[in-house]
Amino acid sequence: MNRSALTAEQMHPDAPPPRPARWRAWLRPGAMSAPIIVLLLVMLVYPVGQLLLLSVHNDSGFTLVEYKRLFASSVYVDVLLITLKVSLWTTFFSVLTGYPIAYLISSLTRERKNRLLFWVLLSFWTSFLVRTFAWVVLLGRNGVINQVLLGLGIIDRPLSLLYNFSAVIVGMVHALMPLAVLTMLSVMENIDRRLPSAAATLGARPGTVFWKVYFPLSLPGVAAGALMVFVTAIGFFITPTLLGGRHQTMITQLIIDQVMQALNWGFAGAISVLLLAVVLLVFLIYDRMVGLSTMAGGSSAARGPKHGGGWSRKLGDVILTALGNATDAVISILPKRSKRAAKGETLTLRVIVILLLVFLSAPAFLMIPLSFDSASGLAWPPHGFSLQWYRQITDSPLWMQAITRSMLVGIGTGILSMLIGTPAAFLLVRGGMKGKAAMLAFILAPIVVPRMIIAVGVFYFFAKIGLIGSSFGLVLGHTVVAVPYVVITMMAVLRNYDTRLDLAAHSMGARPWATLRRVTFPILGAGLMSSFLFAFATSFDELTIALFSSGGLSTTLPKQFWDEITMQISPVIAAVSTCLFVFIAALIWVADRLRRRSLAS
Repeated sequence: MNRSALTAEQMHPDAPPPRPARWRAWLRPGAMSAPIIVLLLVMLVYPVGQLLLLSVHNDSGFTLVEYKRLFASSVYVDVLLITLKVSLWTTFFSVLTGYPIAYLISSLTRERKNRLLFWVLLSFWTSFLVRTFAWVVLLGRNGVINQVLLGLGIIDRPLSLLYNFSAVIVGMVHALMPLAVLTMLSVMENIDRRLPSAAATLGARPGTVFWKVYFPLSLPGVAAGALMVFVTAIGFFITPTLLGGRHQTMITQLIIDQVMQALNWGFAGAISVLLLAVVLLVFLIYDRMVGLSTMAGGSSAARGPKHGGGWSRKLGDVILTALGNATDAVISILPKRSKRAAKGETLTLRVIVILLLVFLSAPAFLMIPLSFDSASGLAWPPHGFSLQWYRQITDSPLWMQAITRSMLVGIGTGILSMLIGTPAAFLLVRGGMKGKAAMLAFILAPIVVPRMIIAVGVFYFFAKIGLIGSSFGLVLGHTVVAVPYVVITMMAVLRNYDTRLDLAAHSMGARPWATLRRVTFPILGAGLMSSFLFAFATSFDELTIALFSSGGLSTTLPKQFWDEITMQISPVIAAVSTCLFVFIAALIWVADRLRRRSLAS
């Protein structure tokens, strides 16, 4: 019987496997993907769908009255145009200033790369609230910049540096430039440096080598960085609210007003549809040109014209050639370069990068001396030394409860995101399932959908099921926005993992679970911890969801920070900013230690 069955199977190798085998083949991918699919369906698709449905449905049934109201007044269209203007300028300057940093870091040795990368990560993980508040202190009428200019005699009265378009752009670029750097760096590190060297060996001049060889290879990173910055900027409200005036109102601020003050869910849903439509259009263009897989470290899947002689390619080649010739002309009039400059690390580039890193780090460092000021106002320079503002934090039940709650919610979010995101990453990297691109697009949905829309949708959903003000609800809401980053982090780790170690364990008789527990997970421990810290930091700094769902009795630390800064400017906020800054620096140091230990093993 067995021999005849074997013979039949050999005779028909293309025959479908038996039903139990097919069932087992679907069971494992289904079990690995089920947690993240259920999470996103319940906490993203349903709440956001409910919010969008409110825009076209009320007690009377189907209606478009909210959309008629939205486009009937030029005010809302003007706000959308302002939002697009701020987002586009922020994207342009973030990518423009972030490119030299990413380029230099990608070309350095490991130790020097780690030193520069530390400052980028420190700024990236430092709270948006801390960095924005630092700019309030810097640009205020009695702020640091005005006081320095008055002291030097350059001006005779304070300048109006706050509450205008320039202040918003400076604050937004400062907040989002690290995101652009890290996104572009992930692509630049995979560029084969031998290609520019080969072009130089064949006689190409440095400017031509960069613009005709290196820059086209880095374009997927530039596109991904621009996309991430634009999507984040279009849903931003912290920096425009604190640094801008009434002429810099963003569309997310309208959504907050409609929900928190007018309680007009239908109109808030209509505004959300408009915002989501713009974001989806941008993502569609990006996917057609580059491919969404580049956001998770995949290769570019450019989908332009199949025939390479199109006018767009010719125009691009002309522009890059002109830029290369112009760069070579500038280099030719400079002093003779050193050998190090020949490798791409010119003195000018190093100076530019150092100045940009100072721009990223200095505002947060400014909070440290101000937090020890003995005076009651935030004046520069500080007067005396005192710990009174730190004592006010420890003596305040509001601050201590907020800190405790943020820690607990952050730990819960980190653990849950890691448990849900890691199996999905394994499935996307190692699984043989079909439809990986669709699965990845679904997992990245919380990045695609603006955070404000998610927050309002979750708030409406939580109000129905009684989770407003609960820590469990916050953990669920924060996990939705944190789990895509865990998946992306673990996918990058798994792509660099040597699968031959698992095969060796299998050849020695180890079962799959034993291989995971004794071989795979110990080696991937640093990556798992990094993904946990990423999710924890995302939750710890999350304000948008907490703004609606944290409740009034016990808020999170960002929500308490927001409430204080919108009511008054106090040195207590500088003390809280310093504590957050030191805490984030410690997290980055721990993550770096874990990474080095993993590499050493």
